[in-house]
Amino acid sequence: MTNTLQKATFAGGCFWCMVEPFDERPGIESIVSGYTGGHTENPTYMQVVSEATGHREAVQIVYDPEIFPYERLVELFWQQIDPTDDGGQFADRGHSYTTAIYYHNEEQKAVAEQSRQELEKSGRFSRPIVTEILPAAVFYEAEDKHQEYYKKNAFHYKRYKKGSGRAGFIQDNWSYKKDPEDLKKRLSDIQYKVTQENATERPYDNEFYDHEDEGIYVDIVSKEPLFSSKDKYDAGCGWPSFTKPIEKQQVKEEVDTSHGMFRTEIRSGGADSHLGHVFEDGPVDKGGLRYCINSAALEFIPKDQMDEKGYGYLKHLFR
Repeated sequence: MTNTLQKATFAGGCFWCMVEPFDERPGIESIVSGYTGGHTENPTYMQVVSEATGHREAVQIVYDPEIFPYERLVELFWQQIDPTDDGGQFADRGHSYTTAIYYHNEEQKAVAEQSRQELEKSGRFSRPIVTEILPAAVFYEAEDKHQEYYKKNAFHYKRYKKGSGRAGFIQDNWSYKKDPEDLKKRLSDIQYKVTQENATERPYDNEFYDHEDEGIYVDIVSKEPLFSSKDKYDAGCGWPSFTKPIEKQQVKEEVDTSHGMFRTEIRSGGADSHLGHVFEDGPVDKGGLRYCINSAALEFIPKDQMDEKGYGYLKHLFR
């Protein structure tokens, strides 16, 4: 591990569900599922879930804080759990499934404690926040079959995440809440029709199709960051085109069979805004994809305004 890389350790219930949210994001070097916080050396999975080892299931993340700061890791952690449950997480009960943030230095401790205080004050939950913040302990890597479980057993993983209650809880408590009447007031007619009614604006008659300034493009509804000018190019189609999103988790794909066509629709991950479509005719040297996006779904944040608008953590994109 280089001098710039650091470790973060989180216990969020079943470790199968704590890898996917962090995996393959910029600056995340590795994620290992394992056990920590207890007294038994080299524990097995069955020992941890059935005996009083004192361990919790956890994930240990190696990350580059200059690209993916610890504040964002902690924010993502909260969004995967029920921080008010002191008996486990969702269908999984017992100490080994309880939640904790294990800090590796005083800076991480301060960030975690401030984040927990802010969550308590937010009023998002009516019950007390019980997630513990503890010094990092020896971390034991779990058996190979538990590593990257969401990839190795994708179908079972999705069924488990839904069946355990975790997926529904995240949707109910952490998803972006939209008020149609409020959106109609603050969005223009075309912005509303595109993002909420899946409309398509006219080519060459939109704000960003030939826009060349440096900065990022965010969802006009939720302000979540979506695309960077570094990945924008002229596809000759009359709409803003990008080779990739800033982070793949910030967009989601849906099958679109409207207008007698078979296409892949792109929607924002947080607010579920219709953005456009992705096609496989993009630059080959950039991965071959073309994200064809409606300008009306986007707001542009210039590079020199990213700090003041809360996107400073993405300045690494322009180094």
